[in-house]
Amino acid sequence: MPFVFSHVEYCDMHFVYGFCDGNARAAVEEYQRRFPDRRIPSRSVFTRIHQTLRDTGSLPSVSVQSEREVVRTINTRENILEMVQRSPRLSTRRMASRIGVSRMQVWRTLHEEDLYPYHDQRVQHLEPGDHAQRMDLCHWIKAHPELLSVILFSDEASFTRDGVNNLRNVHTWSHNNPHETSVTNFQKRFSVNVWCGVLGNRLIGPFVFHNNLTGNTYEAFLRNELPCLLEDIPLMIRSQMYFQHDGAPPHYTRHVRDYLDESFPNRWLGRGGPVAWPPRSPDLTPLDYYLWGHMKTLVYETKVDSREALRDRIFAAAEHIRNHPGNIASATQSLLMRAENCIAAGGGHFEQLL
Repeated sequence: MPFVFSHVEYCDMHFVYGFCDGNARAAVEEYQRRFPDRRIPSRSVFTRIHQTLRDTGSLPSVSVQSEREVVRTINTRENILEMVQRSPRLSTRRMASRIGVSRMQVWRTLHEEDLYPYHDQRVQHLEPGDHAQRMDLCHWIKAHPELLSVILFSDEASFTRDGVNNLRNVHTWSHNNPHETSVTNFQKRFSVNVWCGVLGNRLIGPFVFHNNLTGNTYEAFLRNELPCLLEDIPLMIRSQMYFQHDGAPPHYTRHVRDYLDESFPNRWLGRGGPVAWPPRSPDLTPLDYYLWGHMKTLVYETKVDSREALRDRIFAAAEHIRNHPGNIASATQSLLMRAENCIAAGGGHFEQLL
């Protein structure tokens, strides 16, 4: 935006900028405090004045705009800011169209006022009764922070051929349309159903289920496969270890709960367990808020052409993650901070505040 200030105002701005030791943000606040009746310049104006004085030895020249042009510029700026305040989700294209200015002028105005676009945080839908259950779990976590290192958090995830791709982020710069294509395989699909666990700073697994997960296959996994996956865990940790899973139907069958009561007496978290796991709470388990996203980023760096290749990618990604135990430990311990934020939110959504 062109300068529309007087020489006196420029002098006062530069004085205030020096008074604030070259801190433009503090200069805006100080200038507003000293001159509440004046139009308040943006941070960039303060830095431009100092830069111009240093480079040319003089203050910026007063704009030669006519008074009518100055008023029109100020009115346009005020219209843009009023429109943003009234409709914060309005696009710059729509604002420019309604006011009759260029998108660049809208962007420049918003930037000079320290306004930036922020994306929504996608969160899981919560039912009315979920908040109290989430609060109960978070209070339990907060009361037993020492247990975070001995809870085996577990979950299953499905890896498909193509993963999750956003084609809007795939483009080709060219003077003319190159008419590029992207090959899909709707008639040749495959997927891999994977179990993983996180215990302190360790990644347990992965284990690949060859068939659909049912109560019977899940119980067989707990009895026959999980002990093998835990062989490298010290006996002292296994003897006091807690087991966690969510409320998926295969996890809730009677024989699975009976087995957990027998193997982890009063030491398992889940639907119907000694410590109830609240439904619709992926924001409270490190597998959902850390592991699966990280693993899928590694797996889908390039396209996968076969189920065997997909399986190999999963194990390679797991090995990469396993070699960074500090990251796993940080993700696990961050659950305490998440529990505190969930309590502060009354059991509601909190990830948008992290």
